[in-house]
Amino acid sequence: MSDQNITPQETPAQVQASPLRCITGATISGGLAYASYSLMIAIATNFASKPVHSSNELVIKISSAVRTLVVGIVALGSGIFAIVAVGLIALAVQLLIQQLSKPKEN
Repeated sequence: MSDQNITPQETPAQVQASPLRCITGATISGGLAYASYSLMIAIATNFASKPVHSSNELVIKISSAVRTLVVGIVALGSGIFAIVAVGLIALAVQLLIQQLSKPKEN
């Protein structure tokens, strides 16, 4: 494949952060965190209610590791979304303080 006639793409203007955009993003991220947390609780409850029925020690260890891994990955996703939500709320507060403390120009 040749790279002939490639025209440079115009980069779109960078959108400025605003408190409203931050709050909207925090709400979405918080909702995803709550949904992920609810999913994690449902998975953990399901795993706890259905124990592994096997006399083989290797099967029990592998199933325990897989169950822990599944719950851990969902918990990690939930935690990341929650941290993003908190960070966006902090950014919104910072932007509000900057806007309020900026001297008004006439």
